[in-house]
This record gives sequence, C-alpha cells and structure tokens, in this order.
Amino acid sequence: MEIWQILILALVGILAGWLNVMAGGGSLLTVPIMLFMGIPGPVANGTNRIAILAQNVTAVTTFKRRGYADFKLGLSLAAAAALGALGGASVGVKLQGEWFDRVVALVMIAVLILMATGHDKVKPTDTAQQPKNLVWGHVLMIGAGFWGGFIQIGVGFILMPILHKVMGLDLVRVNMHKVFIVLVYTVIALAVFASQLELLWWTGLGLAVGNSIGGWLGAHTTISHGETLIRRVLYVALSAFIIKLLFL
Repeated sequence: MEIWQILILALVGILAGWLNVMAGGGSLLTVPIMLFMGIPGPVANGTNRIAILAQNVTAVTTFKRRGYADFKLGLSLAAAAALGALGGASVGVKLQGEWFDRVVALVMIAVLILMATGHDKVKPTDTAQQPKNLVWGHVLMIGAGFWGGFIQIGVGFILMPILHKVMGLDLVRVNMHKVFIVLVYTVIALAVFASQLELLWWTGLGLAVGNSIGGWLGAHTTISHGETLIRRVLYVALSAFIIKLLFL
C-alpha cells in the first residue's frame, strides 16, 4: 500500500479506537476502508486485529493507571471469550462478501433495545464490586468471543449488555473489562489469521498507531465522563451503524 493510504487509515483509526473503547463499532470504519482500498476481505479482517490488539493494550494500561483494574474477573471472562474466538477466527479466515451485514444489524437492534430498557436498575455503588450471574456471564462470553474471532465488527455492542445487564456492572467498569477481554482473545484470533493468511503488517501497524491514540482517548473519556456520556455515544453509534447496514 502507498504511504498516504496508511496515513489515512491511521487517522481513521483514531476515531475507530475511541469508538471501540467508548461503545463499539470502530471496525465498521476501518474494515470497509481497507476493502475499498482493494484489500481482500479475510486479509482486511485479519489485518484489523493488529490495530485492535494495540488499541486495547493502550486502553487497559490507561485504565490500570487510573485505578480501574480487576484482573481476576477479567482473566476468567477473557479465557471464556478466547475459547469462542478460536472457533470464530477459524471460520473468519474464510469469510467472503458482505452477507453478514444484516446479521450484524439485527444483533445491534437487539442490543440497542436491551441497553435502552431498565438501565436505572444498575447502580455503580451497589453492583460494581459484586458482579452477579457469573455462570451465565461466562457462558455468554464464549458466544461473544466467537463473534469477535469471526468478524470483530460490533463485538463491543455484544459485550456491553453481557457485562452491564447480565452481570450488573456499571458502564465504566464494563468498558474496563471489555478492553481487557478483547485484548486477550485478539491474541488468539490474530495468531489464527496470521497462520493462514498473509496479513499486511505495515498497514496494520499504521492503523494500530491511530487505534492506540483513540484507545487512550476513549479510556480517559470513559473515566472522566462516566455512564452518561458512554450511554449517549453507545446509542448514537448503534443507531448510525444499524442505518448503514440496513439501508446504505
């Protein structure tokens, strides 16, 4: 790829990384741009994981430095997601075309409805330190990991209701766990893609620079502005991506 194309991807990656940490859907920006630049679907899908990995390393580090870390719970959830991601990535390396757009849109509609109802039942003061429904949370995490390994697009929209609605975590800690879970299973998914496809490493590294900056900004925004802004960004992002997938 030309240097100017990699620079464009890096700039887009800043917004994508911020969106991914705050809500999700950043890959709906980066993957289509790589496809438009002529990169085959499976290669774009795999190359995107390089940026996702860098983005979440930055976000996890930022959360930890600001005092947000629960690696005991995060590791068990990440292990469940990694199991699903291994299977999902094995399917994702063969992914062609855009047939999955409608499925992604339907998943997002379900998440939008779920997140928009009954959110007043989750309070940071009474549930943040004591997650509930641990068994269900881990079972669902296997499915979320499969989707993340398979396509990555929209996985944040799936992880958030599992952590928030099922497990009762406030949205700041939801994002704290989300970036750690994605970090861990992305290592597995990237290894699968790299073993079966010739990924564009320089392109991925250029995109990773942008995603890392965006991830840093997203983590700071999450901690500084809390649940209200996260919820607004989530609703706007979900609505925009549903419209794009179904009608554009």
